[in-house]
Amino acid sequence: MWLVLVALPASAQTRAWLDRPEITDGETVALNIQTDQAVAQIDFSPLQQVFDLGGQTVRRSFERVNGQSSTTSVFSVGLRPRAPGILIVPALRVGNATTAALRLVVLPPAVQPATAKADVFVETEVDATQPYVQQSVGVTVRLNYAVPLLSGQLDLEAPEHASLQRVGEDIQYQRMLGGRRYSVVERRFLLIPERSGPLLLPGARLNGITGGGFTGQFFEDDRQQVSVAAPDQTLRVLPIPAGAPLPWLPLHSLQLRYLQAPKQAWAGQAATVEVEMVADGATAAQVPALEFPAVSSVQVFAEPPQIMEQFVNGRPRTTVRRTVALVPAQAGALGVPGPRIVWWDAEHHVARASTLPPLHLQVAAGVRMDAPPALPPVANAASAPPSAAMDVSPDDGLPVHPGWRRHLREWGLAAGVLAVLGIIGWWWSGTTSSRVVTTPAPASAAALRDALSKALDAGDLARISSALVAAARVAVDDLDAVRAHLGDTAQQEAVERLQAARWGRGDAQMAVRALRAAFAGGARWRETKQQAHSLLPPLYPE
Repeated sequence: MWLVLVALPASAQTRAWLDRPEITDGETVALNIQTDQAVAQIDFSPLQQVFDLGGQTVRRSFERVNGQSSTTSVFSVGLRPRAPGILIVPALRVGNATTAALRLVVLPPAVQPATAKADVFVETEVDATQPYVQQSVGVTVRLNYAVPLLSGQLDLEAPEHASLQRVGEDIQYQRMLGGRRYSVVERRFLLIPERSGPLLLPGARLNGITGGGFTGQFFEDDRQQVSVAAPDQTLRVLPIPAGAPLPWLPLHSLQLRYLQAPKQAWAGQAATVEVEMVADGATAAQVPALEFPAVSSVQVFAEPPQIMEQFVNGRPRTTVRRTVALVPAQAGALGVPGPRIVWWDAEHHVARASTLPPLHLQVAAGVRMDAPPALPPVANAASAPPSAAMDVSPDDGLPVHPGWRRHLREWGLAAGVLAVLGIIGWWWSGTTSSRVVTTPAPASAAALRDALSKALDAGDLARISSALVAAARVAVDDLDAVRAHLGDTAQQEAVERLQAARWGRGDAQMAVRALRAAFAGGARWRETKQQAHSLLPPLYPE
């Protein structure tokens, strides 16, 4: 055979053929091109108009016959048709030669009904056949097989004018159908129509190889190729109704509830409120923000929301939980309106509003927990009520001469002053000695730097805030005071990001990255002048 090939002209030495003239939609066919042209590769780009290209290989062989040498190359590429029908593989240029066009028959995959007689069948289910534009539609694909499936590829093509994305991981289980046990692979997708009108959703399809039981994995004769598909479905996409609430939010249901709601609060102190929202039929990217309306007499500080996505009843469901701190400005009765979200009921085709009842709080006056106990007031002689013309001694009840009243008052006043001074001295000495015993030794600068470094490595916002407060030696948890003590602009901006992230007004990850970059070399504090040590005791004890 090689002698005949050598005797032919160069154009006859290049030929192309398919390994199968007929395949099922979804399967792959191999295109082989043999040539003796001195080419390193072949341009397969003309094939991309009709086929998806797979792996490419090349095999080269060297022959020497009757003193003449020849080199033969065989190029192979996998072709996957994009649609069934009679297709033409176009001619390709190979060096100075051109291959002939080839004919390929692509059959549609067989639609196997969900019966116990079918060894393998595929199902496609949608949770809404008449969805609205931009509504999240859950699509569930199930592969059922009662015979060993050695290999296979399960696909669902995206329809035109809609987005389709896979959601979550595959679920595997078994079920009985007509007394026959089937293994099931369930795969979920999210379909979002982009415009109204009819929408053709192709059925999911499987292309695989089944085996004949135990011997099927060892003997090629027991293996069979299988190509099955679910029926196509046509959805009727509805347009956005006139007068629908904006932003447009089509759902099956939306529920709001309080997980924690206080009854009483104190002025200047935070009262914690926790709320939950469950949106049936929406992803995390579609749900609105869960917020309280602004009230002039209260400050609202919200933490970042906790979001959980699920796939329930064949469609997405998103649960949002958020904790909010309410800080009343003054004492008295306070009413805070609850969150309110307007949405569109896609099942009953009507606009709805989900609202939480307002919070009614009785705000008490704030109390400073760090204020020292007040001493009892000392009576002032000038404020004493006027006495009668004759005073009575408490001892004997005898009248006291008016001339002695002035001396008794002077002596009593002096004794009272001495007693008060004694009480103050006793309280001062006791307080001072107690402070000396209970006050811990201040942490060293190295320990504070180490604590800040570990907090930055952990990425915990609360821990970083505590480390900065300790390093700045601020008495309370006041990041504004920390920022005022810093002498570096980048570090001040990083602390601002920290404050915003802790109250839900900024991105936590961005704040951590900014803090790590700004405090990589440690905190840089403002220089302060040292006061001269005084020989006199302080006027007010610390």
